[in-house]
Amino acid sequence: MGETIFSKIIRKEIPADVVLETDTILAFRDINPQAPVHVLIIPKIDIPKVSDLKGCEHAQLLGEMIDVANKLAKEMNISEEGYRLVLNCGPNGGQEVYHLHMHLLGGRQMKWPPG
Repeated sequence: MGETIFSKIIRKEIPADVVLETDTILAFRDINPQAPVHVLIIPKIDIPKVSDLKGCEHAQLLGEMIDVANKLAKEMNISEEGYRLVLNCGPNGGQEVYHLHMHLLGGRQMKWPPG
């Protein structure tokens, strides 16, 4: 899929409101938030979409992404009331940036179906 805006954010070529960074994960606030808390959690390696994940090879990475989401939910005081984690895949799934990313959404009542 090639170069994405997330690649440039990882390399610090584009500024972002980073809330957490590890050796493998970067988490930053979405520039177009859909909830009071809206954080994007991305791996620092290039994986275009969910369907490109290989279970055994990427299981630890996905676990780290979820650990980051849980940690941030606690820090941002949304863990008790609840939050939503979203992974979009492909155009019909709502994916706009082709670099794997998880949305952490909270701070308001989530609706179902999500739309």
